[in-house]
Amino acid sequence: MSGSRVVCKSSLILPSIASTELVRFNTPRKPNFTTKFLRMATEASPLNNNDISNRDASVAAASANGDAASTSSSSKKECSTSSASSAIDFLTLCHRLKTTKRAGWVRRGIKDPESIADHMYRMGVMALIASDIPGIDRDRCLKMAIVHDIAEAIVGDITPSDGVPKLEKSRMEQEALDHMCKLLGGGSRANEIRELWMEYEENSSPEAKIVKDFDKVEMILQALEYEKEQGADLDEFFQSTAGKFQTGVGRAWASEIASRRKGEF
Repeated sequence: MSGSRVVCKSSLILPSIASTELVRFNTPRKPNFTTKFLRMATEASPLNNNDISNRDASVAAASANGDAASTSSSSKKECSTSSASSAIDFLTLCHRLKTTKRAGWVRRGIKDPESIADHMYRMGVMALIASDIPGIDRDRCLKMAIVHDIAEAIVGDITPSDGVPKLEKSRMEQEALDHMCKLLGGGSRANEIRELWMEYEENSSPEAKIVKDFDKVEMILQALEYEKEQGADLDEFFQSTAGKFQTGVGRAWASEIASRRKGEF
């Protein structure tokens, strides 16, 4: 299930990093006691030109290393600030997932319907509690569950009722995802989100097939709950998923929900 909001573009202002000016304080110069001992050592064993050059080179190298360390430390601080700024901008955009209601329920007059984030959260719990399956990466399933609808923070929940062609819907969501990954600042985390989303979208792995089943299972479980709580007739959601489960766990859980529904009505 996905919602019917158009892409909304918003400009996010990244906080600027305030610059600070270092102030030098003049302090009384202390006597350099090492100078006397250096002079005495030089007189006892004079340095030749090569020794002097080597000494100067060592001093220069030490100074350069100090400057490099200082620059590296400064760069790390700036990178950390930029990373924090990008993360908060990204999370602020994800807030829309908490406030955008799932369009299918809205169209059917459900009171206080779940949000996109509600739906993804319970899918994540499904991945967490499902029995171990040989060859299946549980952590990857969990990550995919909380990423699969993330582009809806921008495009909204587009459903078949909206009449948007499948390819166009995919294009819109891909564009939204690219924007969100750029907002996050790129890098390994953004790449992981993109890879997980594409894997789910293309149904290209065993994990993606399981998560797609979780998507349908969560929807019909929610439909059953609304039928019980609000007396709604949501049979169409059960009909739309019948025979479409790809995995054993998906079929087993869907069968259990159908059995409970039959007992209720």
